[in-house]
Amino acid sequence: MKRFVAAAALAGWVGLAIQQYLIFYSRWSTGASLLGGLINFFSFFTVLTNTLAVVVLSYALVKRESAAKRFFLAPPVSSAIAVSIVVVGLAYNLLLRHLWQPEGFQFIADELLHDVMPVLFVIYWWRCVPKGSLRLAHIGVWLIYPLLYFAYALLRGDLIGQYQYPFIDVGTLGYPQVFVNAGGILAGFVLIALTVLGLDKIGRSKD
Repeated sequence: MKRFVAAAALAGWVGLAIQQYLIFYSRWSTGASLLGGLINFFSFFTVLTNTLAVVVLSYALVKRESAAKRFFLAPPVSSAIAVSIVVVGLAYNLLLRHLWQPEGFQFIADELLHDVMPVLFVIYWWRCVPKGSLRLAHIGVWLIYPLLYFAYALLRGDLIGQYQYPFIDVGTLGYPQVFVNAGGILAGFVLIALTVLGLDKIGRSKD
């Protein structure tokens, strides 16, 4: 299983590295700020969530104990990231995939971050994360992450006039529709979280 975790971590880091390179190259070729490119990179929910996932996978390979390792490998934290990365995959495939046709390195990055990593991380979660400690109250804590991101995305979009995802583009859709869209995604997040809780109970019964 260690080889699988290592391969999953490598896939995640490669996907993130390619995506960062493409953003940097695009901004460099137009004379835009590279610092702005870095901020733009980490302003995507996909990038933030995949970064959290690869950090978990990387810590799973590290033998040395640390407070950070204990935090990221704690079942509630790893489970929250599992829920979030499943949302990443589903949201992209249901809402965004039909909007464009990436090619070359962009295609590779998209597939790694939106399709490959969600599957690999769920497998890691099922095989490696201890089961039986999750409670319904954890979902309330997990919701803080997407809610904070949504607030940040709206604030950033209002300030610079650029929204990271078309379904939260207030300039095009208006606030009422954006909140309806966000509410639908949040409901999906809760359903996936409830599924994870159910699988956690099943996993415990098998131990």
